[in-house]
Amino acid sequence: QVQVVESGGGLVQAGESLRLSCTASGSIFSINAMGWYRQAPGKQRELVASITRGGRINDADSVRGRFTISRDNAKNTVYLQMNSLKPEDTAVYYCNANILRSGSFINYWGQGTQVTVSS
Repeated sequence: QVQVVESGGGLVQAGESLRLSCTASGSIFSINAMGWYRQAPGKQRELVASITRGGRINDADSVRGRFTISRDNAKNTVYLQMNSLKPEDTAVYYCNANILRSGSFINYWGQGTQVTVSS
């Protein structure tokens, strides 16, 4: 059994900051990439940022320079520091973890956390 749980969403004003956290727990042998995706109303889910176990980062152009992803491998936890938030960042943010289980890497998703940025 594996659980992926996010926390840290909320309502802020434009220009403010939020920090999201996501922890994977349960029967985990190893985690490859962990990342954050978001889905705004009426839009498709999109990648915000991801980070491999070794620290290689892939992030969206729309958040580069404002959002920072980091990871604590010992805690199976990934963070997303979001600065200079804009109304267009409003979305449900989902955590994804690519976890080794029974010899295969499987994607697990959290339940999502709402981020709302008011203008």
